[in-house]
Amino acid sequence: MSIYLNKDSKVIVQGITGGEGTKHTALMLKAGTNVVGGVNARKAGTTVSHTDAAGNPVELPVFASVAEAIAATGADVSIAFVPPAFTKDAMVEAIDTDIPLLVVITEGVPVGDTAEAWAYAKSRGNKTRIIGPNCPGIITPGEALVGITPANITGKGPIGLVSKSGTLTYQMMFELRDLGFSTAIGIGGDPIIGTTHIDALEAFEADPETKAIVMIGEIGGDAEERAAEYIKAHVTKPVVGYVAGFTAPEGKTMGHAGAIVSGSAGTAQAKKEALEAAGVRVGKTPSETAALMREIIEAL
Repeated sequence: MSIYLNKDSKVIVQGITGGEGTKHTALMLKAGTNVVGGVNARKAGTTVSHTDAAGNPVELPVFASVAEAIAATGADVSIAFVPPAFTKDAMVEAIDTDIPLLVVITEGVPVGDTAEAWAYAKSRGNKTRIIGPNCPGIITPGEALVGITPANITGKGPIGLVSKSGTLTYQMMFELRDLGFSTAIGIGGDPIIGTTHIDALEAFEADPETKAIVMIGEIGGDAEERAAEYIKAHVTKPVVGYVAGFTAPEGKTMGHAGAIVSGSAGTAQAKKEALEAAGVRVGKTPSETAALMREIIEAL
């Protein structure tokens, strides 16, 4: 009842000894994630002390490289808490191992670096699915969290969620917490990201336990318009949408690097119209979007 991540996923943390890596490793363990170790070349051979979901102490080994960590632990997921200047190298290191899933939380990664890492993954046959950068990661409630999403917002359920915005991911999960989610993915708002709305829609469509999908976009670019075309052609499950930025002034970058509007292209209204033309019900606010999803679930 999930996509990309489940209770059997074995997770390593690139940057496990840093401030963010330490804090979020603790929270991921508390959420039940099977974290099996971490990477920091300068501290290889040491361990870090944490507590698992049951409150038992755990000592996680620190390795010199992702390849070493995988060889020793059998890890199949990595999450990178690495400063922007070193993120490309961390991504390439993970991609070199063909690890199936790499989640990159870091904000402020130069777009050129992301483009190079993404192109490198493609040149190796896209064996590594990248989520991010500049994202909250992925959570399969009740099973595993790889990212920074608060794990106590919601439980398991029939809704799949894909969102450009981290904060709106959390809000939608909270609004629909009584219904629950199969998997929620924050894909990030940068101009170049590893996993798109379309990738997530395809996976949710194929997942038998996901009954309906919430898609959250924002102004800028044409990702939502392309997703609308994909939904029209390939998605049979009900989809509700929300597009952040209805009141944003034209030509001004709003928060996320990708959120800039030029002319009518990329506006919230244009995206709303494209989605509605594909049969997606679009809310004007997150709460209205949640109410639309509630109606759909009750009617199933």
